[in-house]
Amino acid sequence: MIKPVAYRRKMEGKSNAHLITFDDGRDYVVKYFRPGFEKTLPNEWISYCLGRYLGLPIPVAKIVKIPQEFSSQIPDLPPLKDDSYQFASLFIPNCLDGHQVTDVESITNPSTLASIILFDYWLGNTDRTRKNILLEEKGADSYQLWTIDHAEVFSTYNWEMPDLDSLPERVMKSAAHQLMARFIRNEEDFHASLEIIQTIPILLIEEIVALIPDDWNVTAEERKGIVTVLLRRRDKILPKLMGSFLKKVYRPLHQKNDNS
Repeated sequence: MIKPVAYRRKMEGKSNAHLITFDDGRDYVVKYFRPGFEKTLPNEWISYCLGRYLGLPIPVAKIVKIPQEFSSQIPDLPPLKDDSYQFASLFIPNCLDGHQVTDVESITNPSTLASIILFDYWLGNTDRTRKNILLEEKGADSYQLWTIDHAEVFSTYNWEMPDLDSLPERVMKSAAHQLMARFIRNEEDFHASLEIIQTIPILLIEEIVALIPDDWNVTAEERKGIVTVLLRRRDKILPKLMGSFLKKVYRPLHQKNDNS
């Protein structure tokens, strides 16, 4: 397991994230457990594992132990258990978020975009804003898109069991999704992505949830609830949401572009 060697700075946002260099020589964005944001780390872990399985452009991440001696040097951190587990995501340098880029002429990884959109709908990610995508410049007005910050899947960073039964089942207003939809040329990309999501082995989903560290305080009932809602949404809810997105967002957007 990699170990922290140098603290760099606090990141923007409300997720209590800090940039830390580890002994593999790379910088990671580390999210710490924070009262009031109790489900941030489980949400990030589940999203990372499922996202990587689907081939989403999501930075490599790890569960890491941060010694209390190291964490005590970080401003604004509450006291933590020694060697407690935190979530570390590889820092991608030289990127801008979606708010900082006004003109995107080309996305270099368009084959992943439909999967990102369906993934957000599957997990009930209500926080896919332009600030939660990264654009890495590859040429003049050409960018590779990265998807980050999944703290608010299952609708919130502090969900409880009843919340899992009331996740959104409607088309979300998301400028980031609209940006991505512009570069999806074939509607079939959505159907292919849905098929992959629906064939993820149940055993894999159960294993990902089982690997959530005990000190993240996710109960056995909540772990079972996560698996149940993921299976129900992918089989019953996601196909309907995909159809609504295609009808209300994707097709009108492309008809408008075709006529311009």
